[in-house]
Amino acid sequence: MDVLLPVPIPGAFTYRVPYEMNELVEPGKRVVVQFGKKKLYSGVIERVHENVPDYPNVKYVLDILDPEPIVNALQLRFWDWMARYYMATKGEVLNAALPTALKLASETKVVINPDWDKNFDRLNDREFLLMQALEMQNVLTLAEVSKIVDQKKVLPLIKTLIEKGAVLPEEEMQQRFKPKMEAYIRLADEYQTEEALQGLSAALEKKAFKQLELMLSYLHLSRWFSDDRQEVSRALLLRKSKASASVLTAMLKKGIFKQYERAISRLEDYPAQKSVESIVLNNEQQAVLQEIKSQLKEKDVVLLHGITGSGKTEIYIKLIKESLDKGQQVLFLLPEIALTSQIINRLRQYFGEAVGIYHSRYNQNERAEVWNRVLQSDEKEKSYKIIIGARSALFLPFNNLGLVIVDEEHDTSYKQYDPAPRYHARDAGIYLAWLHQAKTILGSATPSVETYYKAQKGKFGFVELKNRYSGISLPEIQVVDTVLARRRKEMKSHFSQFLLDAMQESLDRGEQVILFQNRRGFSLRLVCDKCQWTPECKNCDVTLTYHKQFNRLKCHYCGYSSDVFTACPECGSKDLRMQGFGTEKVEEELPIFFPDYQIKR
Repeated sequence: MDVLLPVPIPGAFTYRVPYEMNELVEPGKRVVVQFGKKKLYSGVIERVHENVPDYPNVKYVLDILDPEPIVNALQLRFWDWMARYYMATKGEVLNAALPTALKLASETKVVINPDWDKNFDRLNDREFLLMQALEMQNVLTLAEVSKIVDQKKVLPLIKTLIEKGAVLPEEEMQQRFKPKMEAYIRLADEYQTEEALQGLSAALEKKAFKQLELMLSYLHLSRWFSDDRQEVSRALLLRKSKASASVLTAMLKKGIFKQYERAISRLEDYPAQKSVESIVLNNEQQAVLQEIKSQLKEKDVVLLHGITGSGKTEIYIKLIKESLDKGQQVLFLLPEIALTSQIINRLRQYFGEAVGIYHSRYNQNERAEVWNRVLQSDEKEKSYKIIIGARSALFLPFNNLGLVIVDEEHDTSYKQYDPAPRYHARDAGIYLAWLHQAKTILGSATPSVETYYKAQKGKFGFVELKNRYSGISLPEIQVVDTVLARRRKEMKSHFSQFLLDAMQESLDRGEQVILFQNRRGFSLRLVCDKCQWTPECKNCDVTLTYHKQFNRLKCHYCGYSSDVFTACPECGSKDLRMQGFGTEKVEEELPIFFPDYQIKR
């Protein structure tokens, strides 16, 4: 069979299947294989076949990790396309696609060589210290070795000990995903009848009233006397009953309660609060919705060009509801997950627990849980039908995708620059939708040139929302010619009189003011008046920016910094002046004009 491994090497790798695993192998399952002489990896089965390679010593699969596939056939096709289209290897795509918790790699450990002659005289001080530690602990990881010898780079030390026959390396697989466990409490079997419970209550009332209170709290929280009994977590029981842990421990020792652990979700669920039918579209929105539906009958992709605040989200919600009614899944892509809490909250209001979030701010275990919830069949209550996420959400294991929405499709955040695969989530999302025979909506107030061109040429459908919702006016934008103002000597430092007056009017009304300046630091560059020399980064060949806070010249690309020059290294002149201004200079000069207001950068 062919196995995809998370390594930047073209193609898949062929392994033999042990006889006892023949019935278990299936595309999409993870397997443990040996790669090279010592390294162990988990990979994904791409293809099961009986074609024996024409080279000897084909290695065997060591283990199968999953009872069911965690990657489906459409995902494998998607990964294959992405590798070819973006000129990456399938291993690089696999590495980007799978959550870290679902990828296993062996960790190198060090053990004493049983054939070592224990000649300590041949060892230096660090080697002697390490061998002493190994004699006490038997096995050490590289991180533990680093701490023991107080040295960051320990591979040369290990290599020397291997050559001296003192130690041997070994590989051990590390399972990264760990289910979150929580302690739960239930009544012991002998107290499951009402008669037994009444007898217990009478006994506790006489001798242990605090234990009786705790048991009554348990019966209330578990709805014990109803048909809808529930489990009670230990933490909830102690919190609600206000009992001490010692009271619960005593009841556990008496055999009244039984304690057990079970895996729980790290993800928080939100119940729906509103009905989609409660959304009332205005006449323009209704017409646009009907036009989108009409165009989607012939086109796979439709561009919704709607000005800011025109009500695109309400149209998205209506389209999402139609997909859910057909039993389909929806992928809602956003450029920056940190800036989209408003959309997330709005969708949760209408769709509740069906909405899942997937982005880089989730830890590795949370991302693995989202993966598993999307993977679950539609019949299961906790499966996610709607995924809101940044570009990495493309890789989730959708099995019945019906609609892909790419909001703010023009945003450059959809482009992955490093590492490979260097994909564009908008374009990859369109292909993913095509694989699932789904439809794609691209939304933007300022569409990208390529998307707008395809819409104008008829490759994509095209619909416009020209008015803001409820007739709200657009923000007023006024342009000031600072070049002309500087000639007329109307500028005050870097601020026009028009800007200062507008700021003062806002402050007089008790409002706040935000100023944007697209340069960090204090000054953009240092320039020699005599020869026009400017300091540049030795790595990037770009001008260094002066940061007054640190009194350093810094490169905003690679982080290189240098001391501030007091004289020009080219001509020796001391006539060095600063040109341009950044946010530090704005922050320093504003108090001159607004001394009574707090200013923060």
